[in-house]
Amino acid sequence: MISVKNVTKTFGSFKSLDEMTLTAKKGSVYGLIGPNGAGKTTIIKNIMGIYSPDSGSITIDGEAVYENSDLKQRVIYISDDLFFFAGYSIKAMAQFYSGLYKNWSWERYESLKEVFKIDEKRKVKRLSKGMQKQVAFWLGICAKPEVMILDEPVDGLDPVMRRNVWKLLLQDVAENEMTVLVSSHNLRELEDICDHVGIVHNGKVVLEKSLDDAKGNIHKLQVAFDGDFPDDLYSEVKVLHTESIGRVHMLIVKGEADEIKGKFKKYSPIICDILPLSLEEVFIYELGGMGYEFENIIL
Repeated sequence: MISVKNVTKTFGSFKSLDEMTLTAKKGSVYGLIGPNGAGKTTIIKNIMGIYSPDSGSITIDGEAVYENSDLKQRVIYISDDLFFFAGYSIKAMAQFYSGLYKNWSWERYESLKEVFKIDEKRKVKRLSKGMQKQVAFWLGICAKPEVMILDEPVDGLDPVMRRNVWKLLLQDVAENEMTVLVSSHNLRELEDICDHVGIVHNGKVVLEKSLDDAKGNIHKLQVAFDGDFPDDLYSEVKVLHTESIGRVHMLIVKGEADEIKGKFKKYSPIICDILPLSLEEVFIYELGGMGYEFENIIL
């Protein structure tokens, strides 16, 4: 389990993290989402022990992370900014990893050659960004980590390889209870893989719920009335956004679904349907309610 409690981190006069708290359960996939500059990469680097927090605590399975070399053998970090030694081939990097990570599996390394299909004799630095990202996952998975921390992990991978990588990771989550914390701007992709999400804004986690619960109190309604839209409804329900095409109105409404639908039905709508809400829409309208400005949003 990853536990972050009241972590603050400043750089000069800038407060990047402001008493941030989050919890990622063992054997789960936790999606960390938020606008640029919200503090996602900073908290990841604190979790990895690259930075030391100014205050608060960070533990993995109850152990403090900072300067804990034994714990770091059980954690893999893959960022968008990859590093490989100059002149090292894939096989040489694998030999280096095998000396660092006590759970390293050469059997898995050999089996994954069929997935990644890159000549192990090639110099990693000479590969494209997408192929380097494949190498990072190849090596990281072979280390058999208990925790994997991912920051924009699949940028540069083609759709087939993205699917293959997620399939491998989710297999380890299911079979070995590996914990995955992933930060990404690709909310559609996170929606397919995450158990829990945390929305970060101004250095804080402002919403942390299971994926289903995160969608639970924000709803998208499609309604139409025989006459004009009843303005009294705006005082009865919390409408976050509305659009109209002719007599059909599309609204984003916050509250309990049954209660909302009951209030609309009092006005005898011709149509009143609750439509599926995406993680991207949850993100937009949760932050929109906190003063984060969005313009020209199309539902």
